[in-house]
Amino acid sequence: MQQESGFGRLVAGKRSKWITLAVWIIIVGVLSALWPMVNKEVQNNAANLEENTPSVQAEKVAAEQFSGGSSVPALLVWHREGGLKDEDLQHVQKLYAEWSSTPLPYQDSVPPFDKMPAQALEKQLSEDQSTFVTPVLFKNDADSDQLKEGIVQLKEQAAKEFGADPFAAKQNSTSELSARVTGPAGISIDAVGLFKNADFKLLMGTVILVLVILLLIYRSPILALIPLIAVGFAYGAISPLLGLMASKGWITVDSQAVSIMTVLLFGAGTDYCLFLISHFRHLLKEEESKGKALLRAITETSGAIAMSGFTVVLSLLALMLAKYGAYHRFAIPFSVSILVMVIASLTLVPALLAIFGRVSFYPFIPRTPEMEEERARSKGKTAHTHRRKKESFIGRLVVTKPWMIVIVTLVVLGGLASFSSQVKFTYDIMSSFPKDMESREGYDMIGKQFSPGELAPVKVMVDSEGKPDVLGKALTGLPYVEKVGQQVQGEKNANILAYDIELKMNPYSSEAIDLIPELRSTAVQTLKDAGVTSPEDKVWISGQTAEQYDTRETGDRDTMVIIPVVIGMITLLLLVYLRSITATIYLVLTVILSYFSALGLGWIIIHYGLGADAIQGAIPLYSFVFLVALGEDYNIFMISSIWKKRKVMPLKQAIKEGVGETSSVITSAGLILAGTFAVLASLPIQVLVQFGIITAVGVLLDTFIVRPFLVPAVTTLLGRFAFWPSKHVEVEEKAARTEA
Repeated sequence: MQQESGFGRLVAGKRSKWITLAVWIIIVGVLSALWPMVNKEVQNNAANLEENTPSVQAEKVAAEQFSGGSSVPALLVWHREGGLKDEDLQHVQKLYAEWSSTPLPYQDSVPPFDKMPAQALEKQLSEDQSTFVTPVLFKNDADSDQLKEGIVQLKEQAAKEFGADPFAAKQNSTSELSARVTGPAGISIDAVGLFKNADFKLLMGTVILVLVILLLIYRSPILALIPLIAVGFAYGAISPLLGLMASKGWITVDSQAVSIMTVLLFGAGTDYCLFLISHFRHLLKEEESKGKALLRAITETSGAIAMSGFTVVLSLLALMLAKYGAYHRFAIPFSVSILVMVIASLTLVPALLAIFGRVSFYPFIPRTPEMEEERARSKGKTAHTHRRKKESFIGRLVVTKPWMIVIVTLVVLGGLASFSSQVKFTYDIMSSFPKDMESREGYDMIGKQFSPGELAPVKVMVDSEGKPDVLGKALTGLPYVEKVGQQVQGEKNANILAYDIELKMNPYSSEAIDLIPELRSTAVQTLKDAGVTSPEDKVWISGQTAEQYDTRETGDRDTMVIIPVVIGMITLLLLVYLRSITATIYLVLTVILSYFSALGLGWIIIHYGLGADAIQGAIPLYSFVFLVALGEDYNIFMISSIWKKRKVMPLKQAIKEGVGETSSVITSAGLILAGTFAVLASLPIQVLVQFGIITAVGVLLDTFIVRPFLVPAVTTLLGRFAFWPSKHVEVEEKAARTEA
C-alpha cells in the first residue's frame, strides 16, 4: 500500500505532476525526432508462410526450372459489349509490342501478342467475342507499391494508345471499351490500397467516436479530452518505438496491423484511463483534498489496471508462437502498444488529473456533502445533500435471485454460442473486396466469360525420372479440372514436368482449396504406377490455391496452439492475482462462453443479416485473443472491487457495492471499446467488417451480461467457496459473526 501511495506521489505530487508531463513531452519529442514512424516502415509484401511450407517449396522449384514460373501475373481484362473490334485488338498488340521492347517498371515478361496473327488472337476471345484476357508478368520480389508503379504506367500508356482511358470506362457500357487489372498483381495492389486508404478514416472515426461517447457519458469537455491526450502521447511514443524495431529488422509490420493497433490503442487505452478517472471522481465526493483523493484512486486502481494490462500484453505476445506471418507480426506491435498505454494510464493520466483537479469534471464538479453545503450557504441557498448508496439495482438483483440470473444468462449465452457451430469459413480474398473494386470487377468478368480458374491456375510439377508424359491424361480426367495446359519441361532438369491447371471453380474458394490434397495424391499415385521411386518427394504444387491451402493448414495449427496457451496464461495470472482457484476457474469459463456467444451472434449478424456465406478464416483466432484478454479486463476490475470490500463487510454486501461501484465505468468503457471496434465495420474491407462486428458484440456481451449479471451471481452462489483457498474466508466468518 505504501509503495503504491509513494508511486502516486511520484507521478502526481504538487511538483512531480509537472515533471511527469514534461518527461512525456520530452520522450515523445525525442523519439519522434530520432526514430522513424511505424507508418513509414510497413512491409505489405512480407511472407506469411515459412520456407519449408509445400507451396513455398513449389514456388522455388517453379522459379528455378521455368522462366516466369514464379512471376506475379497481372491479368488485363479487355471488354466491349457486343464484341471487341479489330482496332481494339490492334491497339492491344501495339501495347504489347511497346512493353516487349520497353518493359514497364518491375516487369518480368509479356507474351508475344504483338507477333500473333489476328486469327490466333480471335481464338482467345470469349465465346461472344466481347472479352479478351492478356497477362503481364511482374518480378516475384516486387512489393505492392512497386507493382502499382508498373500498373500506373501501364494504364497511362493504354490511355495514350486508345485515345481514352479504358480503365476508367464503365464495364457494362454498350459503346465504350473497358479494361480492368485483376489476377494476383491486381489483387495485391487493391488489398494494400484498401488498408492505406483506411488509415486516416479509421483514425478520425475512432477519435470522434471516443470523444462523442465520453461527452455523452461524462458531459465534461476537459474529461473527454484527457484520455485522448493520453492515447495521443502513448501513440507518439509507440509509433517511433515500433518504427525503430521495424527499421532494424527486429519486427515486421504491415498496414493491417497498424490499422487494428490504432483501434486497440484508443479502445483499450481509453478503458484504462476511465478505470482511474471514474474512481477519482467517486473519491472526490468523499475527500475534500483532491490530492488525497487522487492518491487513493491511484493506490486502489493501479493494481487492477496493471493486472488487466499485463493480461492483455501476455495474451497478445502468445501470437509470437504462430507460424503464419500475419498472426506473428501482430504480437509485438499490439503488446508494446498496450504496455505503453498502461504506463501512460498510470503516470500521465494521474499527472493531468492532478493539474486540472476537480475542474477536470466541469461543469458537473464532484464535491463532498460538506463542500456542497458550504457552496450553497455562500450563495444563500440550502443544499440538499445525501450520500448516494453505492449498491445498485443490478447488485441487489444478483444477490437476491442468483439462480434465476445464472439460468437466464446461461440460456441466452448458450443459445448464442450454439450458432458458433454453424459458422463457415473462407480464405477467398476476393470476397473481402467491394464489388466495384477493379480487381474484383475484372475477376467477375473472367468468371462470366471464361472459366473462373483462369484467374489463378494451379501449377503441378513432378520429377518423372525420364518417363514419358505420365500425368497429363490423369489430370485431364479429373472432374473438377477445366483445362490442362501443355506439358513444359524444366530448364535445368528436363525430367521435371509442369502442368498449368485451370479449375472449374473460383481458385480462391474453399471448394478449390479442398482439392489440393487430392491433386497431390493423384500425382503421387500416377508417378508410383509409372515406377518412379519415392514419388511423395517428387510432386510440387504452386499457385494461389495451393498457397491458400497451406495458409488454412498453418492457421488451423496456430489456432490449436495459441488458444490453449492464452487460456493457460490468463488462468495462471488470475490465480496469482486472486489467490483463488475457484474464482479463477469460473472467471475463465465465463469469458470462454462469452467468446463462443460472440462468435455465434456475430455469425447471425454477418450471415443472416448481411448475407455473407462465410467469414474470413483468420477471424476466430484474432477475436479469441482480443475478446478473452479484454473481456477478462472487466472481470478483473469488478472482482477486484468485490475482493477489497469483502475484507470489511459480508460477501453479499460486497457484491452489491462492488457491482454498483464499477457498473458505470465498465459500461462506459465497454461502450467505447465496442464502438472503436465497430468503426472497423465502416470500412470497405470485409475481413475488418467481420472482425469488428464479432469483437464489438463480444465486448457488449461482456459488458452487459457477463460482468454485471453472470459473474456476480456465480460469486453469490458459491459464497465463501468463491475465494477458496484464499484466507479471505476467515474475514467472512468474522464479518458474519459481527453481523449476527
